[in-house]
Formats: sequence, C-alpha cells, structure tokens
Amino acid sequence: MGSDTRLGENSDLSHDSVDGMRNDTTIVMHVSADRSRVEMVSIPRDSRVAISDCQMLDGSTVRGWTGKFNIAFANGGQNGNVAEAAACVATTLYDLTGILIDHYAVVDFSGFVNMVDALDGVPMCIPNDVSSSKANLDLEAGAQVLDGTTALAWARARTGEGLGDGTDLMRIERQQELLTNMARKALGLNLLTDATKGTEFITALAESLTMDPEFGDSHYLLGLAWSLRNFDTANLYMTTVPWEYAGDSSGDVLWTEPDAAEMWASLKADETINPALLEPTTDPSASPDPSSSAAPTPTASGSATPSVSPSPERETEDEILDSCVLP
Repeated sequence: MGSDTRLGENSDLSHDSVDGMRNDTTIVMHVSADRSRVEMVSIPRDSRVAISDCQMLDGSTVRGWTGKFNIAFANGGQNGNVAEAAACVATTLYDLTGILIDHYAVVDFSGFVNMVDALDGVPMCIPNDVSSSKANLDLEAGAQVLDGTTALAWARARTGEGLGDGTDLMRIERQQELLTNMARKALGLNLLTDATKGTEFITALAESLTMDPEFGDSHYLLGLAWSLRNFDTANLYMTTVPWEYAGDSSGDVLWTEPDAAEMWASLKADETINPALLEPTTDPSASPDPSSSAAPTPTASGSATPSVSPSPERETEDEILDSCVLP
C-alpha cells in the first residue's frame, strides 16, 4: 500500500497539504508456492465496495460503509497508526475476496524515494513528453533513468500534458511499469543472489517500508529473496482487478463479476490466473487451450505462454533502456 500521509519528510515531497492518510495505491501480491510466478493485482482506489467495520487497538470500532476502496485505510489511520490502517484494508479485502493477507507493507513518499535511490534509479521508457506543474514533473520522451524524487512524481502524477485522461486507472498503468522495471533492475544486479549486495538492498528496503513484525524481520526478507533467486521476470504479471465504470457522475468503478471473483479465487487457490482475464494485451475472448499439456503462464506483457523452465531473464540497466521503443 502507498500512503499519502504528509507528516514528517513527506511534506517536502507532496507539493500540497492534506490531513490524514489514504492509500491511493493498493496492490495484492501473490508469490506462488513453487516460486515460479508472481502476480500483482492493483485495486483502483475509486472501487465502490463495502468497507468493513474496523476494530481499533483501543477496542473501539470504526463503522464501515459502501464507498471508495481507500476509505478503509483512512478509517484505520484516524489515529495515525499505519498498522491499524493496514489491518482495516486487510479486513475489507478478506470480506470482499476471501483472501487472507499474510503480510503487509506500507510505503510513504520518502520511503518510495529511498527505495528507488537504493537501486541507483529505475530505468524507464517515457513514451512522450510529460509536463505536470502539480506533480512538479517535466520529462522528455525516451529512455532515461529516474531518481527517487522523479520516480515518485511519475508514479503520483495524474493531470498535465502527456499523462493521458488524468484518471487513477492511467496512473495505475504507470505504477505497474515502474515496479516491473524496478524488479528487472534488481534481478539484473543479482541482488537476490549476491549476499553482500542483497543484504544491503534488503536493509534499505526494510528501512523504507512499514511492515508487520514478521515480514519486517530482515532474516525473513532475506529468506524470501533467496527463495526467489531463480525467478524469471517473464513470469512477473501485473494486472488490475476486472472493472467497469459505475455509469454515474461519481467516477467510481465497479468490479466486473464474475471475472473479479474468478481472479481472486485463482490467487487464493495458488493457481495461474485465467489468461482471458489478463490485461492489458490479452484478447478478452481468448481462453486457455485445453489441448495444451503445459499450463499458461502470465507474463509481464499480459500474454500467456506455455510454462517452461528457461534460464531466468537477467537484464542490465543498459539493456532495459535499449529496449525502449517510442510510439
């Protein structure tokens, strides 16, 4: 979850002043039991859902209601406690999907900047010139490495030239690409196999995030990283829960059923998501070939390919930048 709290160092990075805390970014991350694939499902902040009642640490209850998804985080964060905010989101997710969240991680503005800077920047392909005075962002089209402050502005920006229709859904697409390239660079630097580099990176990561006690333990994080040392980024898939606009003036979106329920059920059962539900490039009418002996595996581009065991993809930063093709 990404918190927009303006407290502390975050006030210098927000370029505005808003009380409280919300999670405009929420991603459910599923790591398969065999460590062959990672699926990350974004939840639009404007999803109109039933927000669960939230039990606070002092024993009080904050009543939920039907509204935008990020209300859950705001309800739990009323006392400024990130753990309470995350717990309220996890409770709402469980009630909506039946998925029990094992761990949570919350990153604020300054933490995100530190994460990117710990990688010495993230390589990105900027499709067109971008200018947003509100986000304090000016970028030229082309391949470039974004430092932490610029990457934060890129991830948060909604309005301005070159940013699409200004919706949260367009911002989600940029965030997914940013996170994908961060993973590509981290693996390319062998941060999961080099003990020294890995420990330094995991330490920086832990200091940038607020996590539950088990997840936040460096030994646990190093163990998880080591278990993913042979992971191939071709099997990293980022998508958004199936949605449609509510059809009124609210701007809210509704989860499309039964597609959304099917996606959540696949994650809960540790099964590959039906490629017919994958975005953005999968043909919605497509379905897995029942005659295939290999299960389809989601890829970063949203297509489905037979499950094989190739050598893990390891790209240098220059190779990632060289792959940039402008429209």
